[in-house]
Amino acid sequence: MENGMMLQGFSWYLPADGAHWKRLAELAPTLAHMGVSSVWMPPAYKSSEGAEGVGYAVYDPWDLGEFDQCGSVRTKYGTRDEYLAAVRALQKAGIQVLADVVLNQRFGGEECEDVLATPINPTNRNEQAGEPRQISAWTRYRFPGRADKYSDFHWDWHCFHGTDWDESTHEPGVYLFNGKHWDEDVDKSENGNYDYLMGSDVDVSEPAVEEELGRWGEWYLKTTGVDGFRLDALKHISRAFFHRWLTRLREATGKELFTVGEYWSPEVDDLEAYLGEVPMSLFDVPLHYRLFDASNSMGERDLAHVFDDTLVQREPIRAVTFVDNHDTQPNQALQSTVQDWFKPSAYMLILLREAGYPCVFFGDLFGMSNDGNIPAVAELPLLMELRQRFAFGPQNDYLDDANLIGWTREGDDAHPMSGVAVVLTDAEGGSKRMRVGARHAGSTFCCVAGFEEPDVTIDDEGFGEFSCAGGCGCAYVRKEVVSSLEHDRVLRSIDRIVRKVQEPRYEYCPISVNAAPHRTRSRKGK
Repeated sequence: MENGMMLQGFSWYLPADGAHWKRLAELAPTLAHMGVSSVWMPPAYKSSEGAEGVGYAVYDPWDLGEFDQCGSVRTKYGTRDEYLAAVRALQKAGIQVLADVVLNQRFGGEECEDVLATPINPTNRNEQAGEPRQISAWTRYRFPGRADKYSDFHWDWHCFHGTDWDESTHEPGVYLFNGKHWDEDVDKSENGNYDYLMGSDVDVSEPAVEEELGRWGEWYLKTTGVDGFRLDALKHISRAFFHRWLTRLREATGKELFTVGEYWSPEVDDLEAYLGEVPMSLFDVPLHYRLFDASNSMGERDLAHVFDDTLVQREPIRAVTFVDNHDTQPNQALQSTVQDWFKPSAYMLILLREAGYPCVFFGDLFGMSNDGNIPAVAELPLLMELRQRFAFGPQNDYLDDANLIGWTREGDDAHPMSGVAVVLTDAEGGSKRMRVGARHAGSTFCCVAGFEEPDVTIDDEGFGEFSCAGGCGCAYVRKEVVSSLEHDRVLRSIDRIVRKVQEPRYEYCPISVNAAPHRTRSRKGK
């Protein structure tokens, strides 16, 4: 699909009402109309937290909400049948489905085992913090509720590198099991060796474990029919294992299986080193931090270099760009939420440019009422529509000022009236003379996102003077198409399904270079 967009189809603080799979199924036609080409669904299998778990404390990946385990049959999001129905509904609407795969850690074992283990320095996993001793570890997994359906593989301490709890002494820590060693092809820029993350750390170098995970992957694809994966916590698990695992599944299915991984590092060199020949994409974490910094810099971030040393700059074909996700939400370990006032501009920077595969966050599209009532980004459906309909053709960059930048897309013959111009600032307003191309000579462009800026007449050479008020971003399209914009109808559809209708407030808040503005929204097209 041209100008595709991924949707992260959940946020951390969704209500644990068991209705999310049904919610996504109902949303499928609306999302397709908005131009969403793939949905990353949350982990679908049983968490140790049962019906309350977001899905990253993995208990049994063979249980998709089918068995009475960890206190419930369903997961936080619904039952197995509801999950499969949501996958089919999204695919029927022309949307690919990406399954969230968490293989690094396990929680909720039914029994303890006495294991010889060495305490490890948590800040340097290459150093011992004490002498080897017997600990009691929750490492026996028998899955009695499933009773060996689909798989009769039972986990014990041999399947793990180590764990973080000694039940006999009730002491937390990092414990490396006797005869085990951390994988070498993991992140080493933090903690010496960052194989261990939390829970019982899966040893993917154990042949029986690798075979079980391979069988599970083949079963999962056959059972669910998903189109690809989002892989969790890549920096904590063997790079070579994922290469083998993906190769096996692609050969078994004969499918491309688009895969994007989470390697959480602000350093683009780390991401490039991980990618190498591994056939996948990665989330552009460095760009996220550029956007986060810009939203908190009070005008001090140099926007002219916002894309420097990002994955979308270095590897545009393999970069999945994003503004925020479930891990960057307030009160999460990686909390780095982009400030509300800058989010429309941040989404312009990923949605209205040529490079990268942008991922829209569920919380930004629908609001996060369960997390301090963080509002939806009111401009987001409109920006998604602009990407889908108008962001085509050659791109002209005007990233030449620390506080006021812009770019244009000239449009092309395949998309009538296409072409878009963007100007944005994190400080005082201004204007930029930018080329939208000779195809638009004599036409008028008007601002549809941002403050109501003056209309712009394009001269014979294809240039126009595009302005932007302080502290916001402005997107312009040809005036003839404004009446056809559908974002208000889409918003009403979303409100009906997900949240109460709230009338947008139009507040003009003058800003200075040293004061971050309130977010505003254009009244164009209302």
